[in-house]
Amino acid sequence: MAGSEAAWQAAQMGVEVVIHEMRPTVGTFAHKTGDLAEMVCSNSFRSDDDEQNAVGQLHWEMRAADGLIMQTADQHRLPAGGALAVDRDPFARTVTQTLKSHPRIRVEYGEISHLPEGGQWIFATGPLTSPALGEAIRAETGAAALAFFDAIAPIVYAESIDMDTAWLQSRYDKGETEDERRAYINCPMTRDDYEAFIDALLAADKTEFHEGETAKYFDGCLPIEVMAERGRETLRHGPMKPVGLTNPHKPDQKPYAVVQLRRDNALGTLYNIVGFQTKMKYGAQTDVFRMIPGLHEARFARLGGIHRNTFLNSPTLLDGQMRLRSRPNIRFAGQVTGVEGYVESAAMGLLAGRMAAAELLGREVPAPPQSTAMGAMVTHITGGADAKTFQPMNVNFGLFPPVEGLKGGRRGRKDRYKAYTDRAKSDWRDWLDAFDG
Repeated sequence: MAGSEAAWQAAQMGVEVVIHEMRPTVGTFAHKTGDLAEMVCSNSFRSDDDEQNAVGQLHWEMRAADGLIMQTADQHRLPAGGALAVDRDPFARTVTQTLKSHPRIRVEYGEISHLPEGGQWIFATGPLTSPALGEAIRAETGAAALAFFDAIAPIVYAESIDMDTAWLQSRYDKGETEDERRAYINCPMTRDDYEAFIDALLAADKTEFHEGETAKYFDGCLPIEVMAERGRETLRHGPMKPVGLTNPHKPDQKPYAVVQLRRDNALGTLYNIVGFQTKMKYGAQTDVFRMIPGLHEARFARLGGIHRNTFLNSPTLLDGQMRLRSRPNIRFAGQVTGVEGYVESAAMGLLAGRMAAAELLGREVPAPPQSTAMGAMVTHITGGADAKTFQPMNVNFGLFPPVEGLKGGRRGRKDRYKAYTDRAKSDWRDWLDAFDG
């Protein structure tokens, strides 16, 4: 995501770009193709609400900056209530074709295993940086790479879901069209169903870590069994919360918990289980997930998995232009910088691409103001965060400077969020005008 967006932005500014892609020559266990911008986890870009949600504001800023990732996501959009979900395979193919057909972009396949001395480089290697390059980065930075484990949710064949038990509905009927309001499949649980499910989840065989490895999970992508270990009611107040939904099969009976599945492709043949990242072994996954009402005979197109992600301690290593302090011809972008999520990763690619191109063109433009979603993210990773406790972070309003004179707490939240996004839009337009001017 980040590398694709960086290449697009730099080329659009008039700079010649070479994309180095190691896949499919050198693969990873999570990727299946050699396409650029391949999605390996969820197919959701999350909320598209640019008035009340920080990630929705980030969408808005990327669209305003002629972002390739958002253009392509809009082109391959799937119904998902108030969220932006995409058809992952055609999305990646379109990004790849668009970049390959750009007159100022060339794609070369093969692994880069060292940090080059000359030229302007952006490393957007993501969470699955190759071992050789990871060693080169560690040797240069003199710091041990931080690591956490990211888990992948399973995908179910739609035809195997029992729709006499499950039903189609977005939470609170959110969405402007009928497709949007019916974007999720909902599987209801009674209290007995839920308690039995939690018991099975806690008892299931899990993937063990290798000796000497330590796991630091990112809280936004916790394995479901780790959430269950934090308390039996945790899931019922998290991804399995039963609010905003009415079961048309039993309208007078409120479910004790609900499992939601989100459409994963344009055909509507695949659905992923929302929030069900897991490190259970494959056999255990099928046994436990088939306990969910409506999924008793479920067939899985992909089971969940777990992989190790690496990221830099960016507050100590990167300057405000996203350059490696010890090697300023090298920038980093994307998840390797300590942002979390497709959109956040692509946004950091957008900034890195623009900043690198501006430098090559003899200009140096300041980072966007912290009052914008992109400015909030880049400020956080390049010095706003505490380096001692630095962890991957999604964009959120907690990273934005407060707007003076607004009421705090939950009651004032709607007005406060609208003030944040109004200010961000104005400041982002001003920054873009100054950058492009």
